[in-house]
Amino acid sequence: MKRYRILLADDHTLVRAGFRALLKDIEALQVVAEAGDGREALQLIGQHHPDVVLMDITMPILNGLEATARVTREYPHVRVIILSVHANEEYVLEALRSGASGYLLKDAGTAELETAIRTVCSGEVYLSPAISKHVAEYIRRTGNAPRTDARDIEPYQRLTPRQREVLQLIAEGRTTKQIAQLLNIGVKTVETHRMRLMEQLNIHDVAGLVRYAVRLGIVPPAE
Repeated sequence: MKRYRILLADDHTLVRAGFRALLKDIEALQVVAEAGDGREALQLIGQHHPDVVLMDITMPILNGLEATARVTREYPHVRVIILSVHANEEYVLEALRSGASGYLLKDAGTAELETAIRTVCSGEVYLSPAISKHVAEYIRRTGNAPRTDARDIEPYQRLTPRQREVLQLIAEGRTTKQIAQLLNIGVKTVETHRMRLMEQLNIHDVAGLVRYAVRLGIVPPAE
C-alpha cells in the first residue's frame, strides 16, 4: 500500500499537533515535516518531497495563498489542501486560483481528512461538503468562477510575488530594516517596493496598506 507523505504548514503549534494526531491513526499517511510559515514550508518541500501539503491561510512572513501559488509553480507534482476556519466563498475561490487542489475546514474529522488527501492525490479537487454547496451557489449567483482574464484580476493579483511578500511583512508591522534582512535585499529596495505598492494599489500611507492586507485576509486583524 502506498503511503502518502504529508507536510503540515500552520503557525500554531497546537493546531499542527492536532492534525498530526489525526493523521497518525491513518496507516496510509505519514507526516514527514512541519512548517510554521509559508517560506519554511517551501524550504521543507524541497528537502522532504511530500505528496501533499496541508496549508493554513493566515501565516506570518509568507501567507498560505502566496505559498500555495509558489508550490504550484515550483513543485507542480505536490498537491496543496488549504486548511482554514474561513468558510467564506471568496477565500475558497482565491485558494483555487492560487492552485490549491482542496479546501478543508479545520474542524474536519479523520475520515474526511483521509478522503481529501486521497482525492487530491488522484488528481481531483476536494472541497469540504460544508462549503462546496455554498461555493456552487455563489458561482451561479455571481458568475464569479476562477478568473483567467487579466482585465478581471484584482489589483493584488497584479502584484509581483516580491511585492506581495513586502506587503505582508509591512502589514505584520516589521520595519524596513527587518524586511530587508528577511528577504535578503537592500533597504533601498524595500523602500522602492513600498512606493510601488502604494502607487499600484492607490494607497497613500502604511496604515492604508495594513488595512488593505487585513481586508484581503493576508494578515489577521489586530486584537
